[in-house]
Amino acid sequence: MTRSDRSPHGGQPPSGTARIAVDLLGGDSAPAVVVDGALRACSADPDLHLLLVGPRETADEVLGALAVHDRERVGVSVVDRTVGMGDSPLRHVRRESTVRAAAEAVYGGRADAMVSAGSSGAAVAASAHVLGRLPGVRRPGLAAHVPTAHGPVLLLDVGVTIDGTMLELVQHAVLGAAYAATALGVAEPRVGLLSIGSEPGKGDRLRRAVAVALHDTVLPAGGRYIGLVEGHDVPLGGPADVIVTDGFTGNILLKGLEGATARQRKAEQGAALLGVSGTVVVCHGSADGPDIASGIALAARLHREGVIPAVAGLADDLLTELSSAGGLTIRDAIGERS
Repeated sequence: MTRSDRSPHGGQPPSGTARIAVDLLGGDSAPAVVVDGALRACSADPDLHLLLVGPRETADEVLGALAVHDRERVGVSVVDRTVGMGDSPLRHVRRESTVRAAAEAVYGGRADAMVSAGSSGAAVAASAHVLGRLPGVRRPGLAAHVPTAHGPVLLLDVGVTIDGTMLELVQHAVLGAAYAATALGVAEPRVGLLSIGSEPGKGDRLRRAVAVALHDTVLPAGGRYIGLVEGHDVPLGGPADVIVTDGFTGNILLKGLEGATARQRKAEQGAALLGVSGTVVVCHGSADGPDIASGIALAARLHREGVIPAVAGLADDLLTELSSAGGLTIRDAIGERS
């Protein structure tokens, strides 16, 4: 399904207002941490409106803790079912659940963005199914901001493309460059490919093929491929603004970094889902209240700044061109150049 098949509709909210649908049952410690995060987010942002998606009694906890004049900023969509971490996302995506209902709220115009800390697979599947993917996108990718001394590094994918293909990683490079330019304000973003060494030719067959393809790929916003980077380039920053990898490697690396810096509070604890026709932020399953609040704030900022439509505008033609010839294959990329 592409964006041309389905597009969100509904009236535009007043300038500055951000309406965020929040999955109350998403996360290892839900709903307590989500309630905490929702209250923190409301307190920090007077122009924030929340649509709480979950059981009535859980939503009432949030409403009861808010000042009377703030309760009008919070709506409730009563849904009692969630998709568990051990459930098959594809099997459950068509059933009513909190994460699907949140996506439906964005599609129906009752929310501008959604946030979930539940199963990332369920959030991605629901978003792709309900909101639709951008034209040409094979699989969306989760992009996480990693703060470094040299500025934020965008790491993607961090959990969707567990068995990523060459086409998917090249598309993520396109999406990542567009996102870095619009969300992070990076001029001419430098895109690197994560591997086991920075020398040309390092890595497995997939990495070698992606490297060849990226040399020949036009990137949006004046982006340029700078070659291979190593794991230490993610937390330290420096050579690249965007670092592309498959979701299996990216997820392991991100969780390793989180463990190593567990006592440090990062500015934003959520990953933006790139490649779907809507604003979606997925928080980590182990997120606490401040993490949830940060994810809600990220979703609100992405909406207010029009980041996702801007990414689509920069990337649409390139994504379509990449997939129009049937998609890249490893054989296409390596061919005689291996």
